[in-house]
This record gives sequence, structure tokens and C-alpha cells, in this order.
Amino acid sequence: MFKGDIGMKTLSSSQIRQMFLDFFQEKGHAIEPSASLIPVDDPTLLWINSGVATMKKYFDGSVVPKNPRMTSSQKSIRTNDIENVGKTPRHHTLFEMLGNFSVGDYFKKEAIAWAFELLTSPKWFGWDKDKLYMTVYPKDTDAKKYWEAVGVSPDHIIEIEDNFWDIGQGPSGPDSEIFYDRGADFDELAPDDPENYPGGENDRWLEVWNIVFSQFNHTPQDTYEPLPRKNIDTGMGLERVVSIFQHARTNFETDLFLPMIKKTEAFSDHKKYGVNKQDDVAFRIIADHARAITVAIGDGALPSNVGRGYVIRRLIRRAIVNGQRLGINASFLYKLAPVVGETLKSYYPKVLEQREYIEKVIRSEEDRFNETLADGLKLLHDVIADTKAESKNEIDGPTAFKLYDTYGFPYELTKEEASEVGLDVDRQGFEVEMHKQKERARNARSGAKSMGVQRDLLVKVKEDSEYVGYDTLDVKDAKLIDIVENEKLVSESKADTIEVIFDKTPFYAEMGGQVADRGVILDENGDKVADVIDVQHAPNGQNIHTIKTQESLVKGQQYHLVVDKLFHSRVEKNHTATHLLDQSLRNVLGGHTQQAGSLVEPGYLRFDFNHFGQVTDEDLQKVEQMVNKQIFKEIDVKTVVTDPKTGKKMGAIALFSEKYGDKVRVVSIGDFSVEFCGGTHVKNTRDIGLFKIVSESGVGAGIRRIEAVTSKDAFKLLNTQASELKQISDSLKVTQLKDVPTRVEQLQDEIKNLKAKQDSLEAKLAGQQAESVFNHKQEAGQSTIITGIIKDAGMDQLRQLTDTWRSKGLSDVLVLGTGSGQKANLVVAVSDNKIKDGIKAGDLIKSIASNIKGGGGGRPNMAQAGGKDPSGLDKAMKAAIEWLGNK
Repeated sequence: MFKGDIGMKTLSSSQIRQMFLDFFQEKGHAIEPSASLIPVDDPTLLWINSGVATMKKYFDGSVVPKNPRMTSSQKSIRTNDIENVGKTPRHHTLFEMLGNFSVGDYFKKEAIAWAFELLTSPKWFGWDKDKLYMTVYPKDTDAKKYWEAVGVSPDHIIEIEDNFWDIGQGPSGPDSEIFYDRGADFDELAPDDPENYPGGENDRWLEVWNIVFSQFNHTPQDTYEPLPRKNIDTGMGLERVVSIFQHARTNFETDLFLPMIKKTEAFSDHKKYGVNKQDDVAFRIIADHARAITVAIGDGALPSNVGRGYVIRRLIRRAIVNGQRLGINASFLYKLAPVVGETLKSYYPKVLEQREYIEKVIRSEEDRFNETLADGLKLLHDVIADTKAESKNEIDGPTAFKLYDTYGFPYELTKEEASEVGLDVDRQGFEVEMHKQKERARNARSGAKSMGVQRDLLVKVKEDSEYVGYDTLDVKDAKLIDIVENEKLVSESKADTIEVIFDKTPFYAEMGGQVADRGVILDENGDKVADVIDVQHAPNGQNIHTIKTQESLVKGQQYHLVVDKLFHSRVEKNHTATHLLDQSLRNVLGGHTQQAGSLVEPGYLRFDFNHFGQVTDEDLQKVEQMVNKQIFKEIDVKTVVTDPKTGKKMGAIALFSEKYGDKVRVVSIGDFSVEFCGGTHVKNTRDIGLFKIVSESGVGAGIRRIEAVTSKDAFKLLNTQASELKQISDSLKVTQLKDVPTRVEQLQDEIKNLKAKQDSLEAKLAGQQAESVFNHKQEAGQSTIITGIIKDAGMDQLRQLTDTWRSKGLSDVLVLGTGSGQKANLVVAVSDNKIKDGIKAGDLIKSIASNIKGGGGGRPNMAQAGGKDPSGLDKAMKAAIEWLGNK
């Protein structure tokens, strides 16, 4: 801690967050709730990484917000710099970004004036204006003028060429950063250091806020055109601001992190924060990572080997390794989850509500990693032994990276272990592998645009358009109010494909996973003039129809709109079934289960949900039975239009991904299911007819997917399965279907017995052949080798022969092969004495596997390979002798 500024307020993190939101609410901003860390319908992002990430649809014009002024405190994750977390005062994995946003409303003058007011007014932050410095883009004379107008001294305004926010195609523009002077106590650089200024890389001038003035469209042609509607996007790091208010030298000595650090002290081997620099790094890493994984798991992320799951696994493992450096050898990380929940409960109460589930996930991963860690330490010690045996003075980079990537060993830990026996680690090689991994992750998302170029045409279309499809699927007097042809509003069109808006429509626009209605448009004579092939929401909420025209359509005329009733009815059945499925999954698997996406087509439904672990066949059967039970109960499906607050009091389930307006539709299926939903539904569950699960599978880290059918499609599936079962019973010569499982079990037992007999015979044949092979030892260089091709054997037999060879010490090296058809196998074994001389089974197998058109690998004492060319086994044996002779 340091003394800080005399007279400055001391506020908690929750007070600061609320003060920011309250300030902008007073300025007419709508407070947007923090979205889930898991992006929805955005393949460009692995995580929500900023406040503006949730505002893309507003900035590119695809949706017009009800209030163009918005403010938020958005939880975010960034993973591009995990290695620096804990080592610097301000690097974090999870952080909160306070922001205010204007979509085509106020611009530079207001944004700058309000920022200065919030920071300096005694009613709000009350900071000394002389401690504030602003950077501006040199060509942005307006920003500089407005800062001076509110009272900022010209010598506190610095021009920096890099102050231009541009992430590629889409909105871009100059920005202005605000820095707080923490004083000479933080001035660690020499006075003439080129970074010793506000905006440089230093600890004294702390960047607290960035205001982006989006005023250009970065076009696909790489030009910058003025935006039709200028925007404001700002970002203030809560953790940094809290460190100023709480007089903390780093972000970690604040109420956002200290509770986790104190709890970790209690788990450690008498270690205390603030005593030893190396220990402090470990404490910070644990506090930061515990915070990130707790919130992320609460939002539905789960540990795995890919994507978000890989990040969670990596953070957990990094925290555990650092716990061991503090003398914590038992599982402890899961115990920090409720501590994290307490620090965030004022704004994120759901973290504590999900405490048991989050603890279970972390504990399971901890236990699993503790086993992996033991394997990793053994491998590390093997690597150290091999490196010394080969008279090398350093562990190579790819091996160090494998220890990091697979077993969670930070580079520093590998270096620490190696240094104890006089070895170094190839840092440059490690960094090369790390760069490759980052490039792979970046390329996996590079195919999608980060933000679209702003489309302004439909933003201007504001005429009211009423959706009446909840009550009727046939509207005879729909007035055509807008026609869009080739991005232009026209009064008449007969182009092949156009977009049209009516004053009222029975066509449902795609939303919430439910596909859009299909149908036709008729003229006053009842003749078809167009087919409706898609319906989406225009930026101002109207249902905009994409149509294939057959006759000319004229603005202002009335048309007869007819929805395909069969298509619509089948979709309704499947949509209502997803509600029953959602609640059934919660009832059977637990309340932690959350919807992670859905698709409702006329022919089937798809439902994605978060779940830790595989869903058992028994649980799937329970879910299916529960859904059908509600169908057979013939429950009325009721819809109430109300406000979100009342809907929540009714027990309605809300989705992270949805933004709810002033009025919402609450769909109730008796007392079984209550959800916010704007989709269409059956009148009674009996209309669904039947529900049948087709498949259940994993589709991502912690994301499971169920595909199912209803009504006629379910009946057709059952009919097909019954027909297939009848065919099986006929081929098994079973007269009654109920006897099929018993007969299958009998056949499986017979196959098992025959397999055992076959293995026994193969072992005997292999043993007989081995007696001959083992008697033919050859000299190869300074070693002896036995080679042989064993007929009618499998890998199990080859491994058994290897054990026999090793127990009898028959030679220095053994190479055995077997093959039949288009499959070949090789096994290589090396004695312990020859391993010390640098001869490794893995190296030998790699050099000869190409002869059988295959590949392989293994440990120094034993390795194996598979290939597609048994005819190359003889060449492989000769190659092995030649390889060994050259050693």
C-alpha cells in the first residue's frame, strides 16, 4: 500500500461500478446488463473481450437500439497475455470494462465533457484535474479543442500518432486516452527515458479510460469513408480505477483480489503476501485465475482440450502449479469459488447461486490434474535424465512447450527444475512453439468479420409494422410500405429477389432459434405475385420479407399474405417441445443446465445445453419420458404479455443471449415450464403428439446437443426402428422381438470365447516362431540385434514376446514385425544399457516405419508403429540393422 492522494474518496469496487452507471443513467443512458462471457452468434470471438463486443449489432446498423445511449459494466476475458498475469501490476485474465456508448446520438463534445465531469466533480469521482492527462490523435483538432474547453491545460494534452482505433473492416476512428498521474512514488524510469510520459510504458501515468470516436467506415476496399451515423465507444478498466480509489500499488491490493489472496495464504505453507517477490507472483496468479474460472464456469464454460475449454483447463493448471510453489499440495482452488462470489455478489449474484456446481467442476479438474501433474513431473525428470545422458546442456524448446501445453508446466517451473541439475532451457524454441499455437487459435477465427460495415439504409425505415401471426396466418389487407432493391428504396419492383415490409404481417421472422415462416403473397384477384423465402428483423424491428417475385409489386398497394400452415404448425410443435425438453433437462441433470443454442425446423429440433460430463442413457430416457408425460397430460399452453420484472416474479427463465424490451411474452406450460419467449407455440401439449430423442452428442467444450423429432416424424422414426428390429430378429432366427437382447448377449459370449481361443492359438504360434527368431542374434556396430517377422500375430503377441526378450536379456535391441492384408505392425525394444549410450526405441521406430508406409513413436525403451504395407517388413528389418550399425 502507499499513502495515495490526501482527501481522495475511498470507495469499494461495487460503489465505483454503481457510481459510473448512475452517472450515465442521469445523462439519459440505458443501463445494459453484463452479457455472458460466452459470445452468442459471433464466431470472431472466443470470449467477450470488451464492452463494445456486445454492441456490434448496434454499431454496424443491423439493429437499432431502443435508446441510442447505453452504459454497462461488462465482464470480459482476454487470453493473449496469460504469461504476464501475476508478474505485472495490471495484467488480468478476467476484468470488468465500464463503458458508455452512443449510437448515432451525441459525439465528441458531450463525450469529453461528461468524462471530465465524472472524473473531477465532487459529486462523482472527485479527482484532482491537475492529475489528469489526455492523449489525442494529432489530426483530431476537435478533441483537443473540447478538452481545453472543459478546463484541461494544453500541456496536459499529448498528441500521439497511435491514437486511432481500427480493427479492420467496419467502424473506426480517432480515440482519446485519459491517464492519472500516481505521483513520483511510481516514477521508476529515468527522467530522460523515452517512455517517461503520459501514454508511455511506465507505472506513474496510469491509463484509466479510452474514448473512441467512431466516425469512419473502414471499407472492404481499404478506404475510410465518413460514417452515416457517428458513434461513441468508451472503456474504463474497473480494476485500475479501484486501485486508485483504494490507494493500492497494484490492482491486486484491492477488494477485488485481496480476499482470494488472504484465503490462499491460509492454505499455503506459512507463506504471506508481500514478503517474497516470487511468492507474490504465485499469489496473484491464483487470485486472478480463480476469479476468471469461477465466473467463466458460471457462464457455461467447461474445461476441455479445445477452444474456451482449453483456456479454462490451462488457467486451472497454472493456478495449481503456483499453489504447489506455495506449498499447497492438496486440492484448494475450488474453495476459492465462493470467495470470488462474495467479491462480485453486488452485481453478479448468480456466481454465488451456482456455487456448488462451480466447485464441483473445479474440484473434478483439480483432482484430474493432480494425477497428470505426477505424470508430468516423471516426464520432466526423464527429459532431464535424457538431456544429461546425451551430454546436452539445455532442454529443447519443443519439449519444454509440450510440458507446458500438455501438463501445465510454466516455462519457469521447467527452468527451475532443470537449473537444479545444471541445465538450461531453450527459451527461443519455446517461444516459437508458443507463437505457432497462438497463430492456430487466431486462424481458427480469422474467416469471419469482426464487425460489419455500417448499413444505413434500413436504419432510416421507421414505419410501424405489426406482427399478427400469433392470432392469424392469413392477412388479406396488408399494405406494402417499403421495397428494397439493390440497397435502394424504390416505389415499384419486379426484380428477381427483393426485400419488402408490410404494415402488418402473419409471417414470423427468424428469432430465438425458430426458423422464419414460408408462404406466398397474392394480389387482390387471388393470383400469386411472390414466394416468401425468408423473414428477418429489420434494424428497427419490423419483419422484413425476402421474396422471389413473379409479378411487379407496388408500394402503397394492399396484398394478401398467406403463411404455409403445415410448415408453421410443424415448427410450432417442435418449438413447444424445446420448452419441455429444456425444463426436463434441468429437472433430471440439475439446475446448472443452461440453454446454449437451439434450432427449430419443421422436420426436427436441435437443442444445445451446458453440462459437465456425458449424459447417460438412463438420464436421456428419463428426459424423454418426462417430456412425453407432459404431452400426454394435455396441458394448455398459455401466453401472457407483461414486463420483464413481472415475468421474472412469475418464475420465467431468461436467457443470457436475449435482450428483453419493455414488454415480454411469458409462455407457461402448466406449472412445469415458464419461459420468456417470442416464438409461436401449440395451444395444448397434446398437439405435439409424441416426442422422440434421435441423438445426444458433445459439440464443444461442455456443450451437449440433443436432436429430436415430434408428431409424425417421431412416429415415422419409431416405425423405422421397429422395422429394423424385426429384420434383426429374423436374421437371428428369434420368433419374438422381446427375445432379441437375450440372443444378442448369447452371441457376444460366443464371440468372446472364440476370440480368447484365437488369442491363445496366436500366442502359441508366436511363441513357436519366436524360439527360432530369438536364436538369430546379429552384430550391428557396437550392439547386438534380433529381428524377425512373426506370422498370424497381433500387437498383443508382439508385446508379450518383447517382455520375454527383455526378461532373458537376449540382445541389446529387438525389432519384431507382423502383417496381413493391408495392415502391418512393428515393435522396437532397447535394453537399459543401450539407452544410456543414446540409443532410443522411439528414434529407431521413426527411421524404419516409412518402409511399411506408416509412422509411430514411443518411449526410449519401447516403441511401436503401424502401417499399410506388410510387404515392406523385410526392408524395415534390414533398415533397423543398418541404423544400429551406424550408431
